[in-house]
Amino acid sequence: MTLKQYLNLMLICTLICWGVWVLSVFLINPQNAGLLRFVLFYLSLFLAILGTAAIIGFVVRARLGKTPIFAQVGIAFRQGAWIASIIVFCLLLQGLRMLRWWNLVLFIILIGIIELFILTTHRRAKPVE
Repeated sequence: MTLKQYLNLMLICTLICWGVWVLSVFLINPQNAGLLRFVLFYLSLFLAILGTAAIIGFVVRARLGKTPIFAQVGIAFRQGAWIASIIVFCLLLQGLRMLRWWNLVLFIILIGIIELFILTTHRRAKPVE
């Protein structure tokens, strides 16, 4: 798959996810919604934010980065997943009336530790030239 095909597919899937999310906002009554509808809401929101953040992150990294452009795709996707996770985690906790500032700080620290682990493992795995 070429980079252009990947970006086009990512854009189409992101637009579909945003459409599903908008439909779930307008068509689902939260007062009598079951678990499946809440899962659909949060999953479509997560995937929509993931796609949007990954595309924006890739474009920014491609314009500012000095590394090969194909190397930026995985990094932008991973960081888009972190952004989507933070937003959906906050909304889920807020929906349960459990959102506190320390929950968010602890979650961001956890994500930061995981990201640092991934970065150090990735650098260590690269062959020395």
